[in-house]
Amino acid sequence: MDLGSDNLKTPLHGWHTSHGATMAPFRGWEMPLWYPSGAVAEHLAVIEGCGMFDTSHMSVISLIGPGSFDLLQSCFTRDLDSWRQRNGGPPRSGRAAFGAFLNDLGHVIDDAVVFFLALDTYLVVVNAGKGEEVCSHLAACKGSHVFELDDLTGKIGKIDLQGPNSARILAKVLHEPERALLPMSYFSFKGHFDEDSPLADVFLKNGAAVLVSRTGYTGEFGFELFVRSAMLGDTWELILAAGKEFGLIPCGLAARDSLRAGAVLPLSGQDIGSWPFINHPWPHALPFNEDGTGFTKDFLGDVVLGKRNSAEHTQAFAGYDPRKVSVHDPAVVLGPDGTDLGIVLTCVADMAIGRVGNRIYSVVSPDKPDGFKAKGLSCGFVRVRHRLPLGQVVELKDKRRKIRVEIVEDIRPDRTALRPMSLMIERRGVGSDERDS
Repeated sequence: MDLGSDNLKTPLHGWHTSHGATMAPFRGWEMPLWYPSGAVAEHLAVIEGCGMFDTSHMSVISLIGPGSFDLLQSCFTRDLDSWRQRNGGPPRSGRAAFGAFLNDLGHVIDDAVVFFLALDTYLVVVNAGKGEEVCSHLAACKGSHVFELDDLTGKIGKIDLQGPNSARILAKVLHEPERALLPMSYFSFKGHFDEDSPLADVFLKNGAAVLVSRTGYTGEFGFELFVRSAMLGDTWELILAAGKEFGLIPCGLAARDSLRAGAVLPLSGQDIGSWPFINHPWPHALPFNEDGTGFTKDFLGDVVLGKRNSAEHTQAFAGYDPRKVSVHDPAVVLGPDGTDLGIVLTCVADMAIGRVGNRIYSVVSPDKPDGFKAKGLSCGFVRVRHRLPLGQVVELKDKRRKIRVEIVEDIRPDRTALRPMSLMIERRGVGSDERDS
């Protein structure tokens, strides 16, 4: 395949190609789809052990200035006042939040994770190729807010270390690992990627300053690591060597896609996009009040979202075997009587799950039946004109086939993303339901 000269390459591009990765264009970048181990092995590694992803194609934006917080409050869907301390004190740094930037129609420009570094200092991570668009959007929303924007895309290297063994691997490559990792709850972070920053207090054994975040897009326990691009190659090799005894393998975009879908996580531009950001499986990304009848703040697009009864619904589904339909045909959703109900947004196969009777189990489910073997299930999202009841069976149809699927609230059970750090460092009680505070 001729990828053309316009595709960008991460600093790890040479490593990927020299280690047999199958490469393909993705949103303006030449990225690995999978390695010789294969997408299924990579998917399973993240669930049972650990996998590592080059995610340096993601766009990173620095937002600094006294108007930064108010700007984010006015155009980001999450209510960042939730970062304030319970006694009403100032917001606590070291926290991150997932949400979206919308236009005045309530349509998604992009989803994002916002990191609160310090007072009036934020980091915004958006999808590949979206940095310039989101920067332009924020600048257009400036009003009286005073701030500075800096698109750091290409200057920052990013690695996702994902899976139940990730804390044990990371502890081997960090200076003072206990201080860096304990305590660290879900969607919190420590450190900074700029060694000259006063926030840079977490370092790798290769000397790299690193921002370590308890986040990721697989649904499994893990981290996102931000370092200077110049340190990315050495950091990648350092972590791979440390993870060898734990079965760590590099993973590509195919496994990332199947993992995120099985964890009921959206892909921007596919599962969320140019339609109102409402009636979907991600209510945590919106600032709903306690009774769910309104929002806790005003933000760009909120008026349209308030008219939710007129909007379509996005819902998750799980199939009965790993057969898939193509979303590029496009594929449609058919009711029991053959009525066209809507379209398929995502359809992938999560090969770590399977059905026994009416229940879905994972390869790591502590209560899975004796002899259980995951044969894989198709899963993903549909957008339908009216909400379908949970448990309803529908057909997905493309030009090649029809498959039966069930409308569900959740897909891959027993995910580990919320497990406490202390538990995962020692890997005790894998089936525990204990959670971080």
